[in-house]
Amino acid sequence: MMSPHIGLNAHLLSAEAGYRRAGIHGYIHQLLAHLPAVDPSWRYTALIGEGTPPDSPGLNVRHSRLRTGQPMRRILWEQCVQPFQVGSFDLVHELAFVAPLVMPRPFVVTVYDLSFIRYPERLARSRRWYLRLFTRLSCRRARRVLAISQSTADDLVKLLGISPERIDLAIPGIDPRFCPLPASEVAAWRQRKGLPECFILFVGTLEPRKNLPVLLRAYARLSPAERDSCHLVLVGGKGWMTAEIQRTIEQHQLADSVHMPGFVADDELVWWYNAAQCFVYPSLFEGWGMPITEAMACGKPVVVSDVSSLPEAVGEVGLRLPPGDEGAWAEALARTIHDAQWRAEQGHQSRLRAAQFTWRRTAEQTVASYRKALEGQPI
Repeated sequence: MMSPHIGLNAHLLSAEAGYRRAGIHGYIHQLLAHLPAVDPSWRYTALIGEGTPPDSPGLNVRHSRLRTGQPMRRILWEQCVQPFQVGSFDLVHELAFVAPLVMPRPFVVTVYDLSFIRYPERLARSRRWYLRLFTRLSCRRARRVLAISQSTADDLVKLLGISPERIDLAIPGIDPRFCPLPASEVAAWRQRKGLPECFILFVGTLEPRKNLPVLLRAYARLSPAERDSCHLVLVGGKGWMTAEIQRTIEQHQLADSVHMPGFVADDELVWWYNAAQCFVYPSLFEGWGMPITEAMACGKPVVVSDVSSLPEAVGEVGLRLPPGDEGAWAEALARTIHDAQWRAEQGHQSRLRAAQFTWRRTAEQTVASYRKALEGQPI
């Protein structure tokens, strides 16, 4: 019996630096890097557009002649070209929400979150319509559906009517480079960047779902002395509808203590995490929240919203707060500034929790889903 040959639609890999390289891009890149090692007898071929795949032994790459960096071109490839390129595969993995309407091979599909249903205003009407309709159709036709959190799995059942027996979890891992760095090197890096000795950090795309105006208003409730002693840093590329963030900063006169350095390259993020006093994530909705677990792996205490998947990510570590309670967020920020013992204890617990999340485990969970999808199918 020949080993299975898995095709992976990786056209959502990004080739450009910016907010589009966050989240889904990172998940796909890491999964492609780790899948071949789970069972070296299996064969994998990644279908790539303009993105850059990992240099992973055992991963074959097939580049498309159609440039698919723009959404409409990617949809055209997905629906009209892909069906003619998957005939040699035993199973196709659609790595982001959607499969073609005409799919000649069995397939599984990964769903990261259903924010386009819960928060439809974040997408243009045409893209929202495409994702809502085609994600539903794809999940119902797929052999298996992979969700990156139990929260997303629950939404698949509740919002799309998918049977829970057909859903598998493939929880995001953490790259080993996210770890505590020598304090002297971190201090020197902080000085080169011109950053204050104490700052609270957020990392993520700047968009309405991240709930940053609430965080800023909570920060504004701190005393001037507290804000002067510990700044707030919002790292991330501008997504959409960011004007309210700037208005809130101006309204509360926070410009001297709030920093927005923009998008930060992957290889530099570990320094930002290490240099921070604490990591905060007030998001209204997440499929997982990878920056949270990355910060935890660097030994940072975390303060997060108590909604969607975020309690899954942090477990019993840190503080979990209602996303709209500005008073609770202000109290939590004050605690991160003043309570050194709490920071030390929670930083240690963060590292222990983060050690559970590896990309090898993600790849193993994914292959387990493939095996279920291939049961009873001749290879």
